Amino acid sequence: MPKKILIIRFSSIGDIVLASPVFRCVKQQLPGAEVHFLTKSNFRDVTIHNPYIDRFFYLEEQLDPIIELLKKEEYDHVIDLHNNIRSIKVRKALKRPVSVINKLSYKKFLLTKLKLNLMPRRHITQRSLDAASTIGVKDDGKGLDFFISPENEVKQSDIPASHHLGYIAMVIGANHFTKKMPLDKWRELCSMIDHPIMLLGGKTEMQEGEEIAAIDSIKIYNSCGKFSLQESADLVRKSKLVISHDTGLQYIACAFQKPVMAIWGGTSPKLDVEPYYGSGIVGNKNAAPYENICQNLWCQPCSKYGKSKCPLGHFKCMKNHDIHALAIKVRSYLGR
Repeated sequence: MPKKILIIRFSSIGDIVLASPVFRCVKQQLPGAEVHFLTKSNFRDVTIHNPYIDRFFYLEEQLDPIIELLKKEEYDHVIDLHNNIRSIKVRKALKRPVSVINKLSYKKFLLTKLKLNLMPRRHITQRSLDAASTIGVKDDGKGLDFFISPENEVKQSDIPASHHLGYIAMVIGANHFTKKMPLDKWRELCSMIDHPIMLLGGKTEMQEGEEIAAIDSIKIYNSCGKFSLQESADLVRKSKLVISHDTGLQYIACAFQKPVMAIWGGTSPKLDVEPYYGSGIVGNKNAAPYENICQNLWCQPCSKYGKSKCPLGHFKCMKNHDIHALAIKVRSYLGR
């Protein structure tokens, strides 16, 4: 039985969170296992407080120095959850037994380019666990993990008094244009909801957040760019409901068993990346997240990751969202 195990996943926030059950299951199911993790340095905050990881290695720019450090560790096994050129270079250099995730790259190509759906309907989290199964690890059904340090917990005094009794978290940020719902759609949704709203995003969403919050500066608080990833995760943890694009905070919400309303644009649940709560969470009212997606749109998904613009120019996957139906669903979640 392997004792010293290296797990590789370079990016992104969401993908690392979706792979989090692997760290837990390896650590808990293999007695005495020492778990090391290799990722990019800019994703440090995603896992730095994870108690199931014993040592971290962070890739800056050059891969060779990291490989030399990893060689000294003399691993018993490598689990490659990224399976790209760099991770292949690492595992070949280490010359250790390896397990590799099935990325289904060919089937994703057929889906996004030719609209031929041969995806097996096996979630990426389950396929990550499949890679670890070769060393005796099984899915414990407990879902995703995300850990926040006490010093990164947001104090009540850091948010408006109007939001102290609860709020809806709306994640308006995303790395790619085709993953982001247009500003006017967010404004329309916020105007239909009679409940405190917390807007979440990075510094690049600050101005958009201000334009949305201008509808009602008491009801809507724009936190975009004001909090770190860990602090934003804590705001998600303290929310009543999370409405989010296909982005990292959506999966962090799942880790905290929060109800998620997923906003899909250029990507799609067909890529097996829908919100994930764990197969063993019995009686979880959140286990069937609301997938806000334009049905029967032939061109969706157009990409695995999102694009800088709509390939066809119409952007119907986002512009055609039924905001009224979404607002009704929000009210039902809130018991209204």
